[in-house]
Amino acid sequence: MGDRYVVTKANDSLPPLRWEEPPEGPVLVLLDQTRLPGEETELVCTDVPALVEAIRTLAVRGAPLLGIAGAYGVALAAVRGFDVDDAAETLAYARPTAVNLGYGVRRAAAAYHAALAGGGGAERAAAAALAEARGLHAEDAEASAAMAQHGLELLAELLPGGGYQVLTHCNTGALVSGGEGTAMAVVAAAHRAGELRRLWVDETRPLLQGARLTAYEAARAGMPYTLLTDSAAGSLFAAGEVDAVLIGADRIAADGSVANKVGSYPLAVLARYHNVPFIVVAPTTTVDLGTPDGASIEVEQRSGHEVTEAAGNPVAPLGTQAYNPAFDVTPASLITAIVTENGAISPVTASDLVALCGPSAPGHDQVMG
Repeated sequence: MGDRYVVTKANDSLPPLRWEEPPEGPVLVLLDQTRLPGEETELVCTDVPALVEAIRTLAVRGAPLLGIAGAYGVALAAVRGFDVDDAAETLAYARPTAVNLGYGVRRAAAAYHAALAGGGGAERAAAAALAEARGLHAEDAEASAAMAQHGLELLAELLPGGGYQVLTHCNTGALVSGGEGTAMAVVAAAHRAGELRRLWVDETRPLLQGARLTAYEAARAGMPYTLLTDSAAGSLFAAGEVDAVLIGADRIAADGSVANKVGSYPLAVLARYHNVPFIVVAPTTTVDLGTPDGASIEVEQRSGHEVTEAAGNPVAPLGTQAYNPAFDVTPASLITAIVTENGAISPVTASDLVALCGPSAPGHDQVMG
């Protein structure tokens, strides 16, 4: 999957992704999220196949960060003299559900080809692709800060008493973003404002992104948090211990349906039954107006061994078949609000989603055409 840097001393500012230019040539360095929280190890990707493997094995993950990684992957191919079009196609389909990945790839590839068409030559075209990747990286950080503010304002409006008990699913913090994340950026803002009473962290089976990653981030930030199995969420709602659910998204269809980590849809059903706000926080790059509805979202199916094994140890009889979708889809009717860097919409309607996202959203030209 590439070479490794083993980080022996914890570093609070260790980024999930960075571009480096050592003497032997440019590389993309990734914090290997499969090793967290026990070990901080970085992967060094010198070519696109190594990056694709890192994406497929979830060493790098989270919709916004996948878009950034895809853009840097195109730049890596260009700078190192590989076939850019082949690299772009391979990267764009490394994981099918997260729309940001293809979006980032297309932006960097378009910048590369525009520079070529302008007569700049391969070196200038590679520089243009890298500049586009860096630009997307910076834009995502800005979007993260804006979403945090909009989300905090929405919580204050919906829950005027403060002291929020928030339930979250999967991982939506700095490990998935150029900034503080999506849903976790809102949680972090609430924590800094002294308004976070408790963060409830779903384990997020089968790969435990909540237990391994969200709890890792919450602990570092000094948040009051409690880990629970996914199946325990219902009892929390019944006891009145959840004020709001905040999740991220991997793709938002034109009708407002949201694909997110499997287990999100049951939380939306629970939230509706218990009259608890269910809030989706995602940048406009995650909205795909070219996907008409939730049924049109391609849901990634992952290997059954992720369910039948734990850390390589069997937990089910040999030969057991497993159903292992990486995501599920929540209809707009169960979503209280969608928060983006441009603001929030509530209730969630197709027309308001188009107005909120503007021309930057993937698929906007298909809707407006």
